Amino acid sequence: MIWTIIGIAIGVILIFITSPTSALVGWFLRQFSLHPQLDPKEITVSYNGRYLGEEEKDRFSKYFNEAQFIERHHIFPGTEKSFLQPDTNVIPFVINVTSRNKEMNFIIYPYKDHVDVVKQWKKKVASFSLQSEQLQIFSLKAI
Repeated sequence: MIWTIIGIAIGVILIFITSPTSALVGWFLRQFSLHPQLDPKEITVSYNGRYLGEEEKDRFSKYFNEAQFIERHHIFPGTEKSFLQPDTNVIPFVINVTSRNKEMNFIIYPYKDHVDVVKQWKKKVASFSLQSEQLQIFSLKAI
């Protein structure tokens, strides 16, 4: 009798390991996503040294979350500075994220046809492009 219960318990554990629930898979993939969904309560957004108000911050984070990922830019060792401080006249938006003992910075450079994002966490840097018409319009109004 006890061996039957142990066998059923091991069988259930094996089933969960070999076919995890979609919630578990979603959580695991979110941990490694390049373009994460931002919670407006956990971020601060600044533009040209001025912090955005709550309503503006909520709209900005909504537009950022809805943006479509276009491509990732490969950063070779030693060239991180050229991505963090590019040679451009565009004033970036800076998003500081602090959640669950994680600190990340997103530096957002809006252009007319796309948005470049540089993600910085710990000592790592990643860069990617987004497509978001609302984010581009929002950034033009901020100027």
